[in-house]
Amino acid sequence: MFKVTPNPPDTDPVSPYEPDSNTLNETAERTLDFHSPSTADIKATPRTPSTLFTIDPQATTETLAVYLVETLASVDVMVHHLVDHLDGGSRNALLGISNSIMLAEITANRMLDQIDPSA
Repeated sequence: MFKVTPNPPDTDPVSPYEPDSNTLNETAERTLDFHSPSTADIKATPRTPSTLFTIDPQATTETLAVYLVETLASVDVMVHHLVDHLDGGSRNALLGISNSIMLAEITANRMLDQIDPSA
């Protein structure tokens, strides 16, 4: 026996289970306003630096610069190691980051040369 069914099936145009989009939007806005501080609130909050990682206040400028150069060199090596395992856009992005690191390292080395030109 063949049962006739309309294609698409007849449905009630207004379902009691469909949410009202305006109500959902208003609820979402109220939730975001409650849980997310505004830009004005963020800017009004005074910045308190974290003391979790501190640098010896008696460290010399030269010591800090040397540490900076060594850190940049280490990061550059890590980036180049990762580049070997990537292809396409990710590889190009990482090479761009590597170039920025290299420029920062060159700048830090120039700064060191100006601190102690005899070296």
